[in-house]
Amino acid sequence: MERELRYLGEALGNPTRPFVAVLGGAKVSDKIEVIDNLIPRVDRLLIGGAMAYTFFKAMGKPVGKSLVEDDKLALARQIMAKADNVRPTPLKFMLPVDHIVAPRLEAGAPSETLLVDDAAIGDRMGLDIGHATAKAYAAALRDAKTVVWNGPMGVFEIDDFARGTMAVARAIAEVHGTTIIGGGDSIAAVKKAGVTDRITHISTGGGASLEFLGGQTLPGVAVLPQA
Repeated sequence: MERELRYLGEALGNPTRPFVAVLGGAKVSDKIEVIDNLIPRVDRLLIGGAMAYTFFKAMGKPVGKSLVEDDKLALARQIMAKADNVRPTPLKFMLPVDHIVAPRLEAGAPSETLLVDDAAIGDRMGLDIGHATAKAYAAALRDAKTVVWNGPMGVFEIDDFARGTMAVARAIAEVHGTTIIGGGDSIAAVKKAGVTDRITHISTGGGASLEFLGGQTLPGVAVLPQA
């Protein structure tokens, strides 16, 4: 627990810069508070996973049958507006520029890489970031001194849709600074990529670590100074 508080606390309170956050996973709603709390703190915010499609739909981009939280579209617009306006210097808010799409979520499904504004997605779904996005995200991580990563870039459990997540895991492993991985899927991803031993801190706090990154006061932490 001491390691959790030290690494997460320093990342939020006194990070060595550039400070880059990478957030993925299925839903924007799972990470609303984290995104909101990180926007004024990080230098770059990289978004991947299915949660990106709520942002894309909010921007009017074609999303096909990709997972979208329709009730969070207004919130997605608010987040993007905050990223543009909350800081004295602009935050680099990065969304995928290409993605791997397929008609169904299963190994061996016919897939194709498209630009995210390509209406050819049709009735297919986005299941991973594409090569150009993985390359751009690796470049955004290259000079980072503090990195926080929570959530995969795609359905990495299926090898056909794991390349983006594996590329990000390897890029984070190359960072010369403090790297913090949180969340069960992200931990599984760094294990699958074979880079666990090159990560500074792997958080086992689960939902509590997300709440901490979201700026919430955790009861078990709040009582420690009085203990």
